Amino acid sequence: MKSAGIHHVTAIAGPAARCLDFYVRVLGLRLVKKTVNFDDPTAYHLYFGDDAGRPGTIVTFFPLEHAARGRVGVGEVEEIMLEVPAGSLGFWSHRLIEKGVEHSGIEKRFGESVLPFKDPDGLRLSFVGVADPAPVANEPSVVGTVPAEHAIRGIHGVSLLVEEAGPTEAILADVFGFERGTEEGSRRRFSSGAAIGGIVDVHAVGGFLKPRPGRGSVHHLAFRAEDDAAQAAMVERLASAHGSDVTEQKDRKYFRSVYFREPGHVLFEIATDAPGFAVDEAPEALGSGLMLPDRYESLRQRIEATLPEL
Repeated sequence: MKSAGIHHVTAIAGPAARCLDFYVRVLGLRLVKKTVNFDDPTAYHLYFGDDAGRPGTIVTFFPLEHAARGRVGVGEVEEIMLEVPAGSLGFWSHRLIEKGVEHSGIEKRFGESVLPFKDPDGLRLSFVGVADPAPVANEPSVVGTVPAEHAIRGIHGVSLLVEEAGPTEAILADVFGFERGTEEGSRRRFSSGAAIGGIVDVHAVGGFLKPRPGRGSVHHLAFRAEDDAAQAAMVERLASAHGSDVTEQKDRKYFRSVYFREPGHVLFEIATDAPGFAVDEAPEALGSGLMLPDRYESLRQRIEATLPEL
């Protein structure tokens, strides 16, 4: 069984306007979709990614205006790694200083140069410099924020914080087709071979604190399935070989999803590549309007009055 890697990562943010400003104007990502939390239409769901909104480039947020600060703990995505050209780390280091972004010095991990930083809500991110980065899909939509040669190419990978590595690693290998690579201390690297979104580091830290959900914490990690049949095969494997309980398929309009808690308690999603973000907006207009699921269209006026202005 083979996965194309990571589809998206979804986190909890504080004020929506601040989240939008940081990911578009500081990091230079495109607002790919402005919609609502399908399970709670009183809150936004914002999607950021590359100019084409390709799976593997997408980081999404549930912004909650008055959310308390979260705490990273076992059973959670510890860090989201963003891929940039190796020669761009100097640019990003200067940009983080210029924009007043909390960050650390450049360090080495698994032979790669890494620049860790945090967003305004404390979400842990890093830039990973790659010698042969994925190409830019199109010219960046946000003209003048980040030059194309330094633009974020997508999600390089994520780090999972777990109590015990073995059971989580079994799911990554057997269900999603990731291959185990090298180790550094308590971290083990797994790779799917995908050009973007192909890395998962499993960080085992027995006895560490449990997470406290809130702004700055990751809600779930989504893996790619090419289509419904590939998703169904993963679900069958999870049930038959790992005894995992998986939700029914949910239509998220831009992909179809199932969810489950992997043995390390991280919430995993399996999301189909189709139909994509252009299903309700033209590619050149992605993110320009508030797009609602059909079941909420009759409530549009009330929803728009409830949501904060962006």
